[in-house]
Amino acid sequence: MIPANRPAAQPVRWQQLWREAVTDPHELLDLLGLSAHAAALLPDADTGFSVRVPRGFVARMRAGDPADPLLLQVLPQAAELGEVPGFGRDAVGDLAARAAHGVLHKYDGRALLIATGSCAVNCRYCFRRHFPYAEETAAANRWQGALDHLRDDHSISELILSGGDPLSLSTPKLAELTAALADLPHIRRLRIHTRLPVVLPERIDGEFLDWFAALPLQRVVVVHANHPREIDAQVGAACMALRDAGATVLNQSVLLRRVNDDADVLAALSERLFEAGVLPYYLHQLDRVAGAAHFEVTAAVALGLMQTLRQRLPGYLVPRLVRETAGAPYKEPILAPPPVG
Repeated sequence: MIPANRPAAQPVRWQQLWREAVTDPHELLDLLGLSAHAAALLPDADTGFSVRVPRGFVARMRAGDPADPLLLQVLPQAAELGEVPGFGRDAVGDLAARAAHGVLHKYDGRALLIATGSCAVNCRYCFRRHFPYAEETAAANRWQGALDHLRDDHSISELILSGGDPLSLSTPKLAELTAALADLPHIRRLRIHTRLPVVLPERIDGEFLDWFAALPLQRVVVVHANHPREIDAQVGAACMALRDAGATVLNQSVLLRRVNDDADVLAALSERLFEAGVLPYYLHQLDRVAGAAHFEVTAAVALGLMQTLRQRLPGYLVPRLVRETAGAPYKEPILAPPPVG
């Protein structure tokens, strides 16, 4: 049985909810009434990528449905164990883009900090599921290597916090970084890539919003939702609070087989995002990371879905279909299927 939400009169700090996350796939199936299906659903060997999912996100899954699209994003599957040609451990060339400790510098004008290796949820399609976080986390050495790189390169006007999930860090830890940015006037924008407002919306608390609203930087928050049922009233309130605190709030999704490879689902996602004050931004073709091949949707199918979305939605609700290619100077728009042969 899935626990009911706690009464509003007894709020629980997000850190406690983080600690209470489900980390056992058998418990996850039990919560959804799927224990009898465990042998068929779970791999018979360790995939090397642990399970983590907040209980509030589990509560949005359909009990008794082994094909629930939210469940499929977090449940280990036997398909992860197979080796598939073209799928590797560093799918988007992160390691080659390393510019300093914890810093990736792929694109002009922007630098990305691997702020932490921690996430509130372990998505099975994660393109950094094999990333060496223990060696490449910017916060681990009190940001010093990252700040030195930013200080020396005046072409960088936007700092992107990624991970892992940067909002897994405490607000005082984030404030430590942004206080140091005050000495770098060429940094004008702070962009945060985070899934926490979707999977653990309690993270967007008063302490965070007070810090965030007071920042003297332009603020962009890119959240990550793949299916309309991920966005409940609490998630909508968290996204609205970010917007009210001065952020431009965008969403990026990943096109995933059996999760959102359906025009009705993608259209409903765009509509639900807009109701929550979020603009659809990117729809990513799957990054070809080892262990995630079973999620891949062909470019031809993706283009067909985009055509339908353009017919059904206003242009501002149609995300841009893109892929990230190692070494490319930007996210590449997908405008035609790849050549045959």
